[in-house]
Amino acid sequence: MKLSEVKEVLKQLQTIAFQLPDQSLVPNHFHVTEVGEITKRFIDCGGTVRKETVVNFQLWNANDYDHRLHPEKLLKIIELSEKNLAIDNNEIEVEYQGNTIQKFGLDFDGTHFLLTTKQTDCLAKDACGIPAEKPKVRLSEITASSCCSPKSGCC
Repeated sequence: MKLSEVKEVLKQLQTIAFQLPDQSLVPNHFHVTEVGEITKRFIDCGGTVRKETVVNFQLWNANDYDHRLHPEKLLKIIELSEKNLAIDNNEIEVEYQGNTIQKFGLDFDGTHFLLTTKQTDCLAKDACGIPAEKPKVRLSEITASSCCSPKSGCC
């Protein structure tokens, strides 16, 4: 989800709720302690120089049960960040404290902001010799017509 999409959603909401991948909700007394832009420059295992930039939200649970972040307040924080930090309209990455700091993608289901899981990946599979994933075929689906005959010359 891009920053512009989050801003449009916030304009329509009365309350903000973030849902974790296990379907539980981040406690409603959370704070957004940071809105920023993170740029990562790196070389992948194939030797290609890469650059990724995301807008970062950091969620934090405080023992402050009397205050709740309202959509208009988060919208003002985002606008202030855009103005003072020249943040671009990039994808959102959310940091949240689990057993360690966890990083999530962001989506919206019409009610909740969804913290989506992120996965590592090899960006240079061809250079590393990692084969493309082979399609899974059930042996029961193989028919005589899908196989080569011994004298067809295909083998």
